[in-house]
Amino acid sequence: MRPIMAQTARRDVAAALLATAAAAGLLGGCASRAVDIAPSPFNPAEFLAWSCERIVDEQDRVQLRAADVAYAVDERAGTNILALGLGFSVFWPALLAARPAGAEAAELARLKGRYEALVVAARGKQCPLAGPELPASRVAALALALGEQLVYEDRIDARREPTELVLTLAALRRGDSELRSAAGGSWRTDPAGNLVAAPPGALLWPRLLRPELELGALTAGDMLIAGDPLLRARLRGQVLATGPQMVGGRRFDVAVVELFGDAQRGDASTRLEGALVIDRASGLLLRLDLRSADPAFQLQRRLLRIEPAAPAR
Repeated sequence: MRPIMAQTARRDVAAALLATAAAAGLLGGCASRAVDIAPSPFNPAEFLAWSCERIVDEQDRVQLRAADVAYAVDERAGTNILALGLGFSVFWPALLAARPAGAEAAELARLKGRYEALVVAARGKQCPLAGPELPASRVAALALALGEQLVYEDRIDARREPTELVLTLAALRRGDSELRSAAGGSWRTDPAGNLVAAPPGALLWPRLLRPELELGALTAGDMLIAGDPLLRARLRGQVLATGPQMVGGRRFDVAVVELFGDAQRGDASTRLEGALVIDRASGLLLRLDLRSADPAFQLQRRLLRIEPAAPAR
C-alpha cells in the first residue's frame, strides 16, 4: 500500500466512476448513491506532528476498517460487487458503489475523510512512498522473525496419531504475511488473522475475523475448504479473551475467539463449534480447535514450537 498523491487519486476516481456506475445501478432500495456520500471533514493539521511511519500505519488501519464495513454491506445486500477483488489497499469508489446507508454510510464517510486528511499530511511532510513490506520497526516488535519455522501439531481425532505441519515465515507485508512449506504450499494471512489463501484441501477463513479484535467483539463469516466450492461452514464468533500468552516458547498478544455455526454439505448441515487463537500483532494462527461430525471440519492445530531460520547456503 502506498500513500496516494492527490493527482493520482483524482485520476483513479475519474477512471473508476464509469466502471462502478453500472454495478451501482443494479442495487435497488433507498440507500445513498456513491456520489451522495461525501467525506466527513478532517483537518490535516491534526497529523502534522506525527512521524511519516505513524501516518502510513494509520492509513493502513483506516483502509482495513473501511474494507470491513464495505464487505459487511456487500454481503448483506448479496451483490458480491467487492468479493472478487477488494484487498488491503482499498478503492474508495468501489466501496461507495455498494451504496451503504445509515450508520455504515456515515462511518465510511468518516473513514474516507480521515484517509484524505492523512494523504494531505503525508504530502505536506514530504513523506517517502511506502512499499508493501512491513516497516523494520514493526517487524522488530513481533514475536516472530522472517525465516523462522513454525511447527504445528495437527490432530484429526484422538484415535489417530498427530502429524506435524512445518511452515516457514517467508514474508511480512502490510497487507498479509506468507508462510511456506517445504513441499511448496503457501499460506497467506491478513492483519486481522484471516487465512485468505491456502493449498487445495486446507481450511481457510478469508472474511471471518475483523480488524482490531477487542474483548467481547462479535464476528461472522465463512470457513471453506480450499479448492472445493461445495463445502463451507457459516460461523459466528465472539472474542472471549485477549492479552499476553506464552505459545511455543514465545510471548504473543493473543485474541481467543469462540466459534459456533453449521457446516453445509449439499442439503445437509452439521453443527460445528470450536475456537481460534491468533496473534493480534501479526495475524498469525496460534491454535485452531474445530469439532464437527463432518470430517472436513474436524481439526485440532496448535503451535508447538518455533525453530530458528535455516542457515543461508
